Amino acid sequence: MFIAAAIVSSLLALALVASARAKLVRDPQLVKGMARVGVPEDKLWLLATAEIAGAAGIVAGLFWWPIGVVAATAVVLYFVGAVASYLRVNDRTIAPALVMLVAAVAVLVLRATTT
Repeated sequence: MFIAAAIVSSLLALALVASARAKLVRDPQLVKGMARVGVPEDKLWLLATAEIAGAAGIVAGLFWWPIGVVAATAVVLYFVGAVASYLRVNDRTIAPALVMLVAAVAVLVLRATTT
């Protein structure tokens, strides 16, 4: 079970870092999407910082499971907020946030059950 947790955790951490990078370099498509849900461009660095912290916590959680559980919980809450933001404005480009939410839930379940 630990191997599954390590693989899913690593993939989620990579996706979080890629998402944070897109926010930090202000990818035009991402900036446009964030504006639709009400995130100002000058605040993207805050979201990127949260994603990087989540990725670091998830990776650290592979070595000490309580950190992984806490980090995965925080990432789940982050993406619940992201999904809620898309739903609030009825934006149809919700799929990436939903996929990340499902991956974060999978990491949380795997870390919580694999000690």
